[in-house]
Amino acid sequence: MVTSLASETPVSIPLHDFTTMLNFSRSVFALKDNPAYLKLLEPYLPEMAKIKTQWPSVLMGFDFHLTPDGPKLIEINNNAGGLYIGDNRWMPQPVIAELPGSLEIRLTEMFHGDWTTIAIMDEDVTNQYMYPEMQAYAVLLEQQGRHVVVVSPEDIQRTNDGLFVNDVRIDAIYNRHTDFYLEAADVAHVRAAYEIGQVVINPHPRSYALIGDKSRMVDWWREGLLEQCVDSDAVESIRAVTPQTVQLAEFDRDRAWAERKQWVFKPSARHGGKGVVLGKAMSRKRFESLDIEETIVQQLVPASMVEVEGQSMKFDIRLYMHGDKLIALAGRAWRGQVTNFREPGSGWVPLSVEG
Repeated sequence: MVTSLASETPVSIPLHDFTTMLNFSRSVFALKDNPAYLKLLEPYLPEMAKIKTQWPSVLMGFDFHLTPDGPKLIEINNNAGGLYIGDNRWMPQPVIAELPGSLEIRLTEMFHGDWTTIAIMDEDVTNQYMYPEMQAYAVLLEQQGRHVVVVSPEDIQRTNDGLFVNDVRIDAIYNRHTDFYLEAADVAHVRAAYEIGQVVINPHPRSYALIGDKSRMVDWWREGLLEQCVDSDAVESIRAVTPQTVQLAEFDRDRAWAERKQWVFKPSARHGGKGVVLGKAMSRKRFESLDIEETIVQQLVPASMVEVEGQSMKFDIRLYMHGDKLIALAGRAWRGQVTNFREPGSGWVPLSVEG
């Protein structure tokens, strides 16, 4: 399967909302190099996230809902997909100054010139929904003269000299696997090679830990933390876009249950809507079963609505970033509780920026 389009016709978003989302994404990225922020987080980072990197993570996806009070962050994805729409086509992009050149050029420029042999890796890769997209990235990169393979972890062998696929040494792994810290047994050999610098991994564990982990949204709302890192205007702008977010372990349980309709309950370590429960739809039994140390509670921000092909649908926006550079924009339109595109007519939509 490939990315499903709900419409070929772009959905218009206001320029001021676009500017807010882009500025927010850049402000959050800047935190990863903020000495005070790093010092405060260092004790809580997994060992894999302490490995320093020189190159930004490719395709960090910032997902937003539009509201009357401006855009609100829903999630940050460490390995965002959805740009390839099949038949050698990529998601059409708006003609704006922030997106110079073609999408294909912007995509390939994210991959450092020293990475001449690249493995695009995911769990059970040929059965992944986004497998055609991964193949499309391989074609793009091969057109630059690089050697690219699309593989599962077990297709990669480790020797004393590094990681190999079919006797070709791998310089870098474009990691589509959602085990961001490489903790599972199937990627133990990849982890070992990364730890001693035998291979580059991107997106890398450090970007997930410092930006993508949902626990960071808790930190941004933790009283006094951001205030030690950035000025008051930056604190205000980050919190204006990030819905109030707290750790369930630090939230009064009786209050959380009583006010559940105002909150969304999310596993801190998952992505893409997996395990997310709307408080208004949650039973007492499910509430009592939540792991308080692994669950975050976030202010409910209903999805905005948009007219697509004559039908009213829920809608959100994704900014694809490489560091502080905008790579692409896309919208998602759907019915139902989450953005799984199971309902007929649901899918991705191109965007235009107006105003």
